[in-house]
Amino acid sequence: MPRFAANLSLLFTEVPLLDRFAAARAAGFAAVEMQFPYAETKEVLAARRAEADLPLVLHNLPAGDWAAGERGIAIFPERSAEFREGVARAIDYAGALGCRQINCLAGLAPPDAERARLRATLVENLAYAADALGRAGIRLLVEPINDRDMPGFFLNRLADAAAVIEAAESQNLFIQADLYHMARMGEDLVDSLTAHRARIAHVQIADAPGRHEPGTGGIDFAAAFATLDRLGYDGFIGCEYLPTANTEAGLGWMRSYP
Repeated sequence: MPRFAANLSLLFTEVPLLDRFAAARAAGFAAVEMQFPYAETKEVLAARRAEADLPLVLHNLPAGDWAAGERGIAIFPERSAEFREGVARAIDYAGALGCRQINCLAGLAPPDAERARLRATLVENLAYAADALGRAGIRLLVEPINDRDMPGFFLNRLADAAAVIEAAESQNLFIQADLYHMARMGEDLVDSLTAHRARIAHVQIADAPGRHEPGTGGIDFAAAFATLDRLGYDGFIGCEYLPTANTEAGLGWMRSYP
């Protein structure tokens, strides 16, 4: 049966960030994940995580200036040094927080950019990060994101992620499969999960098209979870959705998957 991880960047936002670990525990989540932990000190986050006694199963590499609209820097040749600094920072945080998976956001491709050069930079950066994280005992993930919500994002489908993973030639590079982004791109969830299962290391969910909790859109989560179970996926499922009201009021869906 699914084991759910609360994404603390989107869930329980009605309480301060540092209190969300305890809120997730009280709500029945088995783990937590975050988008970016870097606004807080690693020591304070580690203490709150330990108090809640929940594992942190995922966070992202630094992804540039998020507030200014950046969504990753791994594709930009002129920012490779910044990317590598971010890898070191992410490893530092992951070590303190006991996190064994870090996700990479590729970035938004400028319309006039040479895509072959962006792809070559991405492959090189992923190979570097996968090696550095591997030496620290951490897996590197790369996430496709739909281009309906995020026009210009460089990787949009699981097949796109699989192709750059193959090019990077690393055994420590995996796919983060988000069912919401897959659905928004029109991917057949069962077929795509099955085709790429060997490289899927983490799964996230939100219903489509609204990106709210399961049951508010058109995704057949029972079928998707059954497929993951059939394929032997035993990792956590990150709940990275926007609650339609407050988080607690929208958690009834979890009772369908005890």
